[in-house]
Amino acid sequence: MIEVRNLGIAVPGFSLKGLSFTVPDNAYGILMGPTGCGKTTLLEAVCGLRKTRQGTVTLHGRDITRVRPGERGIGYVPQDGALFPTMTIRDQLAFAMQLRKWDKAKQQQRIEELAELLGIGHLLKRKPRGLSGGERQRVALGRALAFRPEVLCLDEPLSALDEETRGRMIELLKRVQRHEHVTALHVTHSSSEAEQLGTHLFRLVNGGIQEDTA
Repeated sequence: MIEVRNLGIAVPGFSLKGLSFTVPDNAYGILMGPTGCGKTTLLEAVCGLRKTRQGTVTLHGRDITRVRPGERGIGYVPQDGALFPTMTIRDQLAFAMQLRKWDKAKQQQRIEELAELLGIGHLLKRKPRGLSGGERQRVALGRALAFRPEVLCLDEPLSALDEETRGRMIELLKRVQRHEHVTALHVTHSSSEAEQLGTHLFRLVNGGIQEDTA
């Protein structure tokens, strides 16, 4: 469960305050709102990438408001994927597990599981250069999920994809979320993504959160 209570964030040019919402366990939360309203800023605050001025962020009952990003147990997929250009896809998937000192056999098992789940087994020896948009996002999703996080945060992960690829990725995200049993928070401008993926819909409008049941 993701619980945000009375959160306040200040960045150059604008500020957000008094933001509260809850994404229940294993639910898929969608965060929408007009360009420049602070959706990415709010997502980054949940992930620990943006400092907060007030309020709390709680994951599954644990207050993580002052916890470092890498210790929050959140898998994060940025908008552009942000893949490491000099690393193979296999190494991208292994990265978070290596940081957490997973046994090599467990790393290999997890890489194989993710490769099958995401359909990227044929890419494991390649580097990111030359990958299609859909391939890059599959790899970014795999890297975020590698260490088995309980929470997955995605910042407009499908915005750069063509319509056909976006449709396939939506179906993949549905399948992955069920398979991994993660609680998701997904930023998007797309009402179609919201309708197809979301169980809970939140709109960031005029500095406040409005909630609808998706």
